[in-house]
Amino acid sequence: MIKVTVWNENAHEKEMPEVAKLYPKGIHGAIADFLSPNEDMLVRTATLDSPDQGLPDELLNDTDVLLWWGHARHGQVEDALVDKIVKRVNLENMGFIALHSAHASKPFQRLMGTPTGMLRWREDGDMQRLWVISPGHPIAEGLGDYFEVPQDETYGEMFYIPQPENLVFISWHPGGEVFRSGCCFVRGGRIFYFQPGHETFPVYYQKEVQQVITNAVRWAAPKAPTHKYITGFVKKGVLDKNAEWPPKP
Repeated sequence: MIKVTVWNENAHEKEMPEVAKLYPKGIHGAIADFLSPNEDMLVRTATLDSPDQGLPDELLNDTDVLLWWGHARHGQVEDALVDKIVKRVNLENMGFIALHSAHASKPFQRLMGTPTGMLRWREDGDMQRLWVISPGHPIAEGLGDYFEVPQDETYGEMFYIPQPENLVFISWHPGGEVFRSGCCFVRGGRIFYFQPGHETFPVYYQKEVQQVITNAVRWAAPKAPTHKYITGFVKKGVLDKNAEWPPKP
């Protein structure tokens, strides 16, 4: 059973009537609704305005894959919580999936080590075509050569991320922009960035988008240790997983 937590800052739903109408359960609720029927997943939701910013230790430590949607409240996420998330990914193999504008979130930036908030963008509701460039990758399972999102916010290169271990999707936009829209990374756990999902468009109701996110959860779920050296040190007691994080210089 994959224990999934869908985290959302839940700000636009409260402040913008059009978003509240489109996502009456919140973006987190819409994502949970299509993930929950999967028999191999136990899905919980969390929001920024909940106690402990939605992720008390008992929930975070019981999460196999954390999905993160944020946009307008990145700065309100406490650094202490970011430290805990990064530790869970780096040392304990938790999966992390950053959705849409979570490219600029604190956890994703910390995990990437680059200014990931830097990219080109325009909010005009253009179509985007996502080309599947790694058709054999598990995240692309069930898709054709490409699929189109009828309306979304446009992102374009340059996108300041490290070189992905695997690039599953590249997006093309009518304005000529291209964008690395489906990127896989491995730190301790597996990380996936997926670009579609602006709050004013019904992107998370689209079957192809749901298929990608469902596949990504299964791919990102902890498997055999992905970093044999760190794992070996933990087993031998050389590296204490309960030690202060981040470690002091």
